[in-house]
Amino acid sequence: MVGRPVDHRRRAELLDAAVDHAAEQVFTELSFRSAAAALGVSTTTLVHHFGTKERMLEAILERLRERVVVGTATLAGPGAGLATAARAVWEWSTDPRREATFRLFFAVYGRAVQSPEAFADFLDRIGAEWTLSLRAAQGSGVEPDEAESRATLVVATIRGLLLDLLAGGDRRRIERAAELFLSGLEDG
Repeated sequence: MVGRPVDHRRRAELLDAAVDHAAEQVFTELSFRSAAAALGVSTTTLVHHFGTKERMLEAILERLRERVVVGTATLAGPGAGLATAARAVWEWSTDPRREATFRLFFAVYGRAVQSPEAFADFLDRIGAEWTLSLRAAQGSGVEPDEAESRATLVVATIRGLLLDLLAGGDRRRIERAAELFLSGLEDG
C-alpha cells in the first residue's frame, strides 16, 4: 500500500509555521509533539510531511538560512558599494520584527559551533552566502581577495554587534558602534 503523496504547498506552510514556532522556543527542546501542538496538527501530519524529527529540524535550519540570506542578499545589488550593502544588511537585521528569527539563528549558530560536523551544511552556506552578496556589492573593480576580506569583516562585525544587541546590550551604545563602523566603510 502506497501512502498519500506529500502536498508540497502544505509542507511549505507547515515549515514556515515551524520556523516561527522554533524562533519562540528553545531550539534544543523542539519536538514533534511541541511543534504539532503549536501548529494545530497531529504528530502524524508532521511525520507525513517531514519523515523524522531530524529531517524537520534540517528543514527548519534550511528555511531559517533562506530567510536570512534571501532577506539580505537583495538589499543592495551588484556594484551598490560595500557601505550601502552593509548598512542595508544592518538595518534589515536589526528590525525588531526579525528579533525572534535572529535569536533562533544565534541559538543554532551556537549549537553549530559546538557540533560543526552535525551542522556543516548550515555553517558552510550561511557564511559563504552572506559574504558572496557583500563581495558582489563591491563591484568588479575590487580585487577578489580584497573584496572577500572586506565582506568577511563586515559579516563578522554585523554578527558580533547583532549578537550583543540580542543579548540585551544597550541599543544606543551598539547603534553608535554600528554607525562608526558603517561610516568607516563609506570613507574607505
